[in-house]
Amino acid sequence: MSQDSLIKFQCRKCKQINYHSTKNKKTKKEKIELNKYCRFCGKHTEHVEMRGK
Repeated sequence: MSQDSLIKFQCRKCKQINYHSTKNKKTKKEKIELNKYCRFCGKHTEHVEMRGK
């Protein structure tokens, strides 16, 4: 797995990085937004893809 395809998800409320995933950046240009559990907030919040380098 190349480093180019790895993405990080950041909680919108507390700004903590909680999840990592992969994405084909050639076919998916827009940022991914998911509802995930944030262990720092203690509830489900919206997580957005962080900007790369």
